[in-house]
Amino acid sequence: MKHFFKILAIAFIGLLVISCDKDEDQAILGENSQGKISSDKTNVVLNEVTAGNTAISFTWVNPTYNTAIVPKRQIEFGVKGKGFKDSSVFDVSNDITTISMTHAQLNAAMYSCGATPDISNQIEIRLKTIAGTAFFYSNTINVTVTPYTPNPDLVYPKINVPGAYAGAAGYADWTPGNSPNLFSPGKDGKYRGFIYVTTLASDKGKYKFAINEDWPGNKGDDGTLSGKLKVDGADIAASAVGTHYLKVDWAGNTYSSVAANFGVIGDATPTGWNSDTDLVYNPSTKKYEIASIQLSSTGLFKFRANDDWAMKFQPSNGDQALVSGTGVQTFFNIEGTVTGDSGYKVAVTGAYKIELDLHNSANYKLTITKL
Repeated sequence: MKHFFKILAIAFIGLLVISCDKDEDQAILGENSQGKISSDKTNVVLNEVTAGNTAISFTWVNPTYNTAIVPKRQIEFGVKGKGFKDSSVFDVSNDITTISMTHAQLNAAMYSCGATPDISNQIEIRLKTIAGTAFFYSNTINVTVTPYTPNPDLVYPKINVPGAYAGAAGYADWTPGNSPNLFSPGKDGKYRGFIYVTTLASDKGKYKFAINEDWPGNKGDDGTLSGKLKVDGADIAASAVGTHYLKVDWAGNTYSSVAANFGVIGDATPTGWNSDTDLVYNPSTKKYEIASIQLSSTGLFKFRANDDWAMKFQPSNGDQALVSGTGVQTFFNIEGTVTGDSGYKVAVTGAYKIELDLHNSANYKLTITKL
Protein backbone atom coordinates (compact mmCIF):
# COMPACT_ATOMS: atom_id res chain seq x y z
CA MET A 1 0.00 0.00 0.00
CA LYS A 2 2.93 2.38 0.79
CA HIS A 3 4.36 1.74 -2.67
CA PHE A 4 0.96 2.54 -4.17
CA PHE A 5 0.83 5.94 -2.47
CA LYS A 6 4.41 6.65 -3.54
CA ILE A 7 3.43 5.99 -7.16
CA LEU A 8 0.43 8.31 -6.85
CA ALA A 9 2.59 11.02 -5.34
CA ILE A 10 5.16 10.76 -8.14
CA ALA A 11 2.41 10.93 -10.76
CA PHE A 12 0.87 14.00 -9.09
CA ILE A 13 4.23 15.79 -8.94
CA GLY A 14 4.76 14.96 -12.62
CA LEU A 15 1.46 16.59 -13.52
CA LEU A 16 2.40 19.69 -11.54
CA VAL A 17 5.73 19.93 -13.38
CA ILE A 18 4.01 19.66 -16.76
CA SER A 19 1.45 22.28 -15.78
CA CYS A 20 4.12 24.61 -14.47
CA ASP A 21 6.17 24.19 -17.66
CA LYS A 22 3.22 25.36 -19.81
CA ASP A 23 2.50 28.31 -17.51
CA GLU A 24 6.19 29.16 -17.51
CA ASP A 25 6.26 29.17 -21.32
CA GLN A 26 3.50 31.77 -21.41
CA ALA A 27 5.10 33.79 -18.63
CA ILE A 28 8.48 33.80 -20.38
CA LEU A 29 6.96 34.83 -23.73
CA GLY A 30 4.84 37.57 -22.18
CA GLU A 31 2.21 38.80 -24.64
CA ASN A 32 2.64 42.57 -24.87
CA SER A 33 -0.43 43.14 -27.04
CA GLN A 34 -3.29 40.81 -27.89
CA GLY A 35 -4.04 39.86 -31.48
CA LYS A 36 -7.17 41.24 -33.07
CA ILE A 37 -9.25 39.74 -35.89
CA SER A 38 -12.15 41.03 -37.98
CA SER A 39 -14.18 39.81 -40.96
CA ASP A 40 -15.78 41.53 -43.93
CA LYS A 41 -19.09 39.72 -43.35
CA THR A 42 -21.26 38.83 -40.38
CA ASN A 43 -23.63 36.50 -42.27
CA VAL A 44 -22.55 33.94 -44.87
CA VAL A 45 -24.71 31.48 -46.80
CA LEU A 46 -22.46 28.87 -48.40
CA ASN A 47 -23.18 27.36 -51.80
CA GLU A 48 -21.57 24.33 -53.41
CA VAL A 49 -22.30 25.73 -56.88
CA THR A 50 -19.85 28.56 -56.15
CA ALA A 51 -17.50 26.42 -54.07
CA GLY A 52 -14.35 28.03 -55.52
CA ASN A 53 -15.48 31.63 -55.00
CA THR A 54 -14.57 33.76 -52.00
CA ALA A 55 -17.07 33.40 -49.15
CA ILE A 56 -15.48 35.55 -46.44
CA SER A 57 -12.26 37.49 -45.78
CA PHE A 58 -10.44 37.92 -42.48
CA THR A 59 -7.99 40.64 -41.46
CA TRP A 60 -6.00 40.58 -38.26
CA VAL A 61 -3.30 42.26 -36.21
CA ASN A 62 -0.76 39.82 -34.82
CA PRO A 63 -0.02 39.78 -31.11
CA THR A 64 3.37 41.06 -29.94
CA TYR A 65 5.68 39.52 -27.37
CA ASN A 66 8.58 40.51 -25.14
CA THR A 67 10.91 38.19 -27.06
CA ALA A 68 11.37 37.24 -30.69
CA ILE A 69 9.50 34.06 -31.70
CA VAL A 70 8.52 32.17 -34.84
CA PRO A 71 4.92 31.17 -34.10
CA LYS A 72 2.32 29.14 -35.97
CA ARG A 73 -0.99 30.86 -36.66
CA GLN A 74 -4.47 29.54 -37.30
CA ILE A 75 -7.99 30.86 -37.62
CA GLU A 76 -10.10 28.84 -35.20
CA PHE A 77 -13.83 28.13 -35.62
CA GLY A 78 -16.27 26.86 -33.01
CA VAL A 79 -20.03 26.56 -32.60
CA LYS A 80 -21.14 29.34 -30.26
CA GLY A 81 -21.75 28.25 -26.70
CA LYS A 82 -19.35 25.29 -26.81
CA GLY A 83 -16.27 27.23 -25.73
CA PHE A 84 -14.37 26.14 -28.86
CA LYS A 85 -14.79 22.50 -27.93
CA ASP A 86 -14.52 20.36 -31.09
CA SER A 87 -13.19 23.41 -32.92
CA SER A 88 -11.64 23.38 -36.38
CA VAL A 89 -8.70 25.44 -37.61
CA PHE A 90 -7.50 26.96 -40.87
CA ASP A 91 -3.71 27.45 -41.08
CA VAL A 92 -2.42 30.87 -42.14
CA SER A 93 1.09 31.99 -43.02
CA ASN A 94 3.13 34.15 -40.66
CA ASP A 95 3.88 36.71 -43.36
CA ILE A 96 0.24 37.71 -44.03
CA THR A 97 -2.43 39.52 -42.04
CA THR A 98 -5.40 38.97 -44.33
CA ILE A 99 -6.87 35.96 -46.09
CA SER A 100 -9.94 34.99 -48.07
CA MET A 101 -11.65 31.62 -47.67
CA THR A 102 -13.70 30.00 -50.41
CA HIS A 103 -17.15 28.51 -49.94
CA ALA A 104 -15.57 25.04 -50.02
CA GLN A 105 -12.88 25.91 -47.45
CA LEU A 106 -15.29 27.52 -45.01
CA ASN A 107 -17.79 24.71 -45.47
CA ALA A 108 -15.07 22.16 -44.64
CA ALA A 109 -14.26 24.13 -41.48
CA MET A 110 -17.95 24.16 -40.53
CA TYR A 111 -18.22 20.41 -41.11
CA SER A 112 -15.18 19.78 -38.90
CA CYS A 113 -16.40 21.91 -35.99
CA GLY A 114 -19.85 20.33 -35.92
CA ALA A 115 -22.00 23.03 -37.49
CA THR A 116 -25.37 21.79 -38.76
CA PRO A 117 -25.76 21.90 -42.56
CA ASP A 118 -28.57 23.78 -44.30
CA ILE A 119 -29.50 25.98 -41.32
CA SER A 120 -28.02 29.12 -39.76
CA ASN A 121 -25.28 28.48 -37.19
CA GLN A 122 -23.81 31.00 -34.78
CA ILE A 123 -20.05 30.56 -35.16
CA GLU A 124 -17.30 32.01 -32.96
CA ILE A 125 -14.01 32.81 -34.67
CA ARG A 126 -10.63 33.85 -33.31
CA LEU A 127 -6.95 34.01 -34.24
CA LYS A 128 -4.89 31.33 -32.52
CA THR A 129 -1.14 31.79 -32.16
CA ILE A 130 0.99 28.82 -31.15
CA ALA A 131 4.50 29.25 -29.74
CA GLY A 132 5.97 26.01 -28.53
CA THR A 133 3.52 24.68 -25.96
CA ALA A 134 1.96 28.09 -25.36
CA PHE A 135 -1.28 29.30 -26.97
CA PHE A 136 -2.41 32.90 -27.38
CA TYR A 137 -5.82 34.02 -28.62
CA SER A 138 -7.21 37.16 -30.18
CA ASN A 139 -10.61 38.66 -29.58
CA THR A 140 -13.57 36.49 -30.63
CA ILE A 141 -15.92 37.57 -33.43
CA ASN A 142 -19.32 36.11 -34.27
CA VAL A 143 -20.46 35.19 -37.77
CA THR A 144 -23.72 33.50 -38.80
CA VAL A 145 -22.88 30.72 -41.25
CA THR A 146 -25.25 28.47 -43.20
CA PRO A 147 -23.18 25.50 -44.44
CA TYR A 148 -24.28 23.11 -47.15
CA THR A 149 -24.21 19.35 -47.07
CA PRO A 150 -21.13 18.57 -49.16
CA ASN A 151 -21.63 16.40 -52.22
CA PRO A 152 -20.45 13.04 -50.88
CA ASP A 153 -19.55 11.97 -54.40
CA LEU A 154 -16.69 14.49 -54.24
CA VAL A 155 -15.71 13.97 -50.61
CA TYR A 156 -15.32 10.23 -50.09
CA PRO A 157 -13.03 7.73 -51.83
CA LYS A 158 -14.83 5.36 -54.16
CA ILE A 159 -14.41 2.36 -56.41
CA ASN A 160 -16.57 1.45 -59.39
CA VAL A 161 -18.72 -1.59 -60.12
CA PRO A 162 -18.80 -1.99 -63.91
CA GLY A 163 -20.73 -4.92 -65.29
CA ALA A 164 -23.28 -6.31 -67.72
CA TYR A 165 -26.09 -5.37 -65.28
CA ALA A 166 -25.31 -1.62 -65.29
CA GLY A 167 -27.05 -0.51 -68.49
CA ALA A 168 -30.46 -1.69 -67.30
CA ALA A 169 -29.85 0.14 -64.00
CA GLY A 170 -29.45 3.50 -65.74
CA TYR A 171 -25.70 3.44 -66.33
CA ALA A 172 -23.69 1.80 -69.15
CA ASP A 173 -22.61 -1.83 -69.44
CA TRP A 174 -18.99 -2.57 -68.60
CA THR A 175 -18.01 1.11 -68.34
CA PRO A 176 -16.11 1.98 -65.14
CA GLY A 177 -16.70 5.70 -65.61
CA ASN A 178 -20.46 5.21 -65.92
CA SER A 179 -21.31 2.60 -63.33
CA PRO A 180 -22.47 2.48 -59.70
CA ASN A 181 -19.86 3.33 -57.09
CA LEU A 182 -19.00 1.90 -53.71
CA PHE A 183 -17.85 4.58 -51.26
CA SER A 184 -15.54 4.49 -48.26
CA PRO A 185 -17.18 6.59 -45.49
CA GLY A 186 -14.24 5.80 -43.21
CA LYS A 187 -11.68 6.70 -45.91
CA ASP A 188 -9.94 3.49 -44.91
CA GLY A 189 -9.88 1.43 -48.10
CA LYS A 190 -13.09 -0.39 -47.15
CA TYR A 191 -15.95 0.28 -49.55
CA ARG A 192 -19.67 -0.45 -49.49
CA GLY A 193 -22.85 0.30 -51.39
CA PHE A 194 -25.68 -1.02 -53.53
CA ILE A 195 -26.22 -2.22 -57.09
CA TYR A 196 -29.46 -3.26 -58.79
CA VAL A 197 -29.64 -6.28 -61.11
CA THR A 198 -32.66 -6.65 -63.40
CA THR A 199 -31.90 -10.05 -64.94
CA LEU A 200 -29.45 -12.93 -64.76
CA ALA A 201 -30.13 -14.09 -68.33
CA SER A 202 -27.27 -14.03 -70.86
CA ASP A 203 -24.73 -13.26 -68.12
CA LYS A 204 -26.43 -9.90 -67.49
CA GLY A 205 -25.86 -10.21 -63.75
CA LYS A 206 -22.05 -10.15 -63.92
CA TYR A 207 -19.73 -7.43 -62.60
CA LYS A 208 -16.20 -6.61 -61.40
CA PHE A 209 -14.58 -3.88 -59.31
CA ALA A 210 -12.54 -1.05 -60.83
CA ILE A 211 -10.78 2.01 -59.44
CA ASN A 212 -10.23 5.53 -60.80
CA GLU A 213 -13.08 4.95 -63.26
CA ASP A 214 -10.82 2.88 -65.51
CA TRP A 215 -9.81 -0.73 -66.10
CA PRO A 216 -6.13 -0.79 -64.99
CA GLY A 217 -5.94 -2.44 -61.57
CA ASN A 218 -9.46 -3.87 -61.77
CA LYS A 219 -10.28 -6.81 -59.49
CA GLY A 220 -12.49 -9.85 -59.88
CA ASP A 221 -13.02 -13.18 -58.16
CA ASP A 222 -9.86 -15.21 -57.61
CA GLY A 223 -11.57 -18.31 -58.98
CA THR A 224 -12.47 -19.89 -55.64
CA LEU A 225 -15.88 -18.18 -55.37
CA SER A 226 -15.11 -17.66 -51.70
CA GLY A 227 -15.21 -13.87 -51.54
CA LYS A 228 -11.58 -13.34 -52.49
CA LEU A 229 -10.36 -10.88 -55.12
CA LYS A 230 -7.37 -10.67 -57.42
CA VAL A 231 -6.25 -8.18 -60.03
CA ASP A 232 -7.82 -8.97 -63.42
CA GLY A 233 -9.79 -11.77 -61.76
CA ALA A 234 -12.93 -13.44 -63.07
CA ASP A 235 -16.33 -11.80 -63.47
CA ILE A 236 -18.55 -12.05 -60.39
CA ALA A 237 -22.10 -13.31 -60.94
CA ALA A 238 -24.98 -11.85 -58.94
CA SER A 239 -26.87 -14.51 -57.00
CA ALA A 240 -30.37 -13.20 -57.76
CA VAL A 241 -32.38 -10.47 -59.44
CA GLY A 242 -32.81 -7.38 -57.27
CA THR A 243 -30.78 -5.16 -54.99
CA HIS A 244 -27.41 -6.30 -53.64
CA TYR A 245 -25.42 -4.77 -50.78
CA LEU A 246 -21.72 -5.06 -51.59
CA LYS A 247 -18.70 -4.65 -49.34
CA VAL A 248 -15.08 -4.60 -50.55
CA ASP A 249 -11.81 -4.51 -48.64
CA TRP A 250 -9.58 -3.26 -51.43
CA ALA A 251 -6.24 -3.87 -49.72
CA GLY A 252 -7.41 -7.12 -48.15
CA ASN A 253 -8.73 -8.39 -51.50
CA THR A 254 -12.07 -9.57 -50.13
CA TYR A 255 -15.68 -8.88 -51.04
CA SER A 256 -19.18 -9.87 -49.99
CA SER A 257 -22.67 -9.54 -51.44
CA VAL A 258 -26.08 -9.92 -49.83
CA ALA A 259 -29.55 -9.47 -51.33
CA ALA A 260 -31.37 -6.48 -49.84
CA ASN A 261 -34.75 -5.62 -51.37
CA PHE A 262 -36.44 -2.85 -49.40
CA GLY A 263 -40.00 -1.98 -48.52
CA VAL A 264 -41.69 0.49 -46.17
CA ILE A 265 -43.51 -0.81 -43.11
CA GLY A 266 -45.16 0.65 -40.03
CA ASP A 267 -48.45 1.65 -38.43
CA ALA A 268 -48.36 4.83 -40.51
CA THR A 269 -48.75 2.72 -43.68
CA PRO A 270 -51.93 1.06 -45.00
CA THR A 271 -50.74 -2.46 -44.07
CA GLY A 272 -49.41 -1.55 -40.63
CA TRP A 273 -46.66 -3.66 -39.11
CA ASN A 274 -47.97 -6.81 -40.79
CA SER A 275 -46.46 -6.42 -44.26
CA ASP A 276 -44.27 -4.22 -46.43
CA THR A 277 -45.04 -2.02 -49.39
CA ASP A 278 -42.12 -2.66 -51.74
CA LEU A 279 -39.99 0.09 -53.19
CA VAL A 280 -39.32 -0.07 -56.93
CA TYR A 281 -35.99 0.81 -58.51
CA ASN A 282 -36.27 3.59 -61.11
CA PRO A 283 -33.34 3.48 -63.60
CA SER A 284 -34.13 7.01 -64.77
CA THR A 285 -33.59 8.56 -61.34
CA LYS A 286 -31.41 5.75 -59.92
CA LYS A 287 -33.58 5.84 -56.80
CA TYR A 288 -35.94 3.42 -55.07
CA GLU A 289 -39.45 4.81 -55.18
CA ILE A 290 -43.08 4.39 -54.24
CA ALA A 291 -45.15 6.61 -56.54
CA SER A 292 -47.98 7.04 -54.03
CA ILE A 293 -48.69 5.68 -50.58
CA GLN A 294 -51.06 6.82 -47.85
CA LEU A 295 -49.21 7.80 -44.66
CA SER A 296 -50.89 8.57 -41.35
CA SER A 297 -49.66 11.29 -39.00
CA THR A 298 -50.51 9.10 -35.99
CA GLY A 299 -48.00 6.33 -36.75
CA LEU A 300 -44.38 5.58 -37.59
CA PHE A 301 -42.65 3.90 -40.53
CA LYS A 302 -39.20 2.63 -41.45
CA PHE A 303 -37.64 0.66 -44.28
CA ARG A 304 -36.56 -2.98 -43.99
CA ALA A 305 -35.01 -5.49 -46.38
CA ASN A 306 -36.31 -8.89 -47.50
CA ASP A 307 -39.46 -8.67 -45.34
CA ASP A 308 -37.25 -9.14 -42.31
CA TRP A 309 -35.83 -6.98 -39.52
CA ALA A 310 -32.12 -7.74 -39.90
CA MET A 311 -31.47 -4.79 -42.24
CA LYS A 312 -33.29 -1.46 -41.83
CA PHE A 313 -33.08 2.18 -42.89
CA GLN A 314 -34.17 4.52 -40.09
CA PRO A 315 -33.14 7.68 -38.19
CA SER A 316 -29.78 7.56 -36.43
CA ASN A 317 -31.49 7.92 -33.05
CA GLY A 318 -34.96 9.05 -32.01
CA ASP A 319 -38.13 9.26 -34.10
CA GLN A 320 -37.83 11.85 -36.85
CA ALA A 321 -40.56 14.04 -38.39
CA LEU A 322 -40.13 14.50 -42.13
CA VAL A 323 -40.91 17.67 -44.08
CA SER A 324 -42.51 17.27 -47.50
CA GLY A 325 -39.99 17.71 -50.31
CA THR A 326 -36.98 18.02 -47.99
CA GLY A 327 -34.42 15.23 -48.19
CA VAL A 328 -32.79 13.92 -45.02
CA GLN A 329 -29.90 11.57 -44.42
CA THR A 330 -31.09 8.10 -43.48
CA PHE A 331 -29.03 5.40 -41.79
CA PHE A 332 -28.46 1.69 -42.36
CA ASN A 333 -28.55 -0.20 -39.07
CA ILE A 334 -25.95 -2.86 -39.97
CA GLU A 335 -23.35 -0.15 -40.55
CA GLY A 336 -23.29 0.76 -36.86
CA THR A 337 -24.78 4.23 -37.39
CA VAL A 338 -28.11 3.62 -35.62
CA THR A 339 -28.90 3.79 -31.91
CA GLY A 340 -32.18 2.25 -30.77
CA ASP A 341 -35.03 1.37 -33.12
CA SER A 342 -36.60 4.66 -34.14
CA GLY A 343 -38.84 5.46 -37.11
CA TYR A 344 -40.11 8.28 -39.32
CA LYS A 345 -43.38 10.20 -39.12
CA VAL A 346 -45.29 12.83 -41.06
CA ALA A 347 -47.16 15.84 -39.69
CA VAL A 348 -50.09 15.62 -42.10
CA THR A 349 -51.99 12.51 -43.12
CA GLY A 350 -52.21 12.04 -46.87
CA ALA A 351 -50.74 10.50 -50.01
CA TYR A 352 -46.97 10.76 -50.40
CA LYS A 353 -44.29 9.89 -52.91
CA ILE A 354 -41.28 8.17 -51.32
CA GLU A 355 -37.76 8.32 -52.77
CA LEU A 356 -34.84 6.41 -51.24
CA ASP A 357 -31.48 7.34 -52.78
CA LEU A 358 -28.85 4.68 -52.01
CA HIS A 359 -26.26 5.61 -54.63
CA ASN A 360 -23.77 6.86 -52.01
CA SER A 361 -23.17 4.86 -48.86
CA ALA A 362 -21.70 7.91 -47.09
CA ASN A 363 -24.99 9.77 -47.37
CA TYR A 364 -28.10 7.68 -47.94
CA LYS A 365 -30.97 10.09 -48.59
CA LEU A 366 -34.71 9.82 -47.96
CA THR A 367 -37.27 12.24 -49.40
CA ILE A 368 -41.06 12.18 -49.03
CA THR A 369 -43.27 14.52 -51.01
CA LYS A 370 -46.95 15.11 -50.29
CA LEU A 371 -49.09 14.63 -53.37
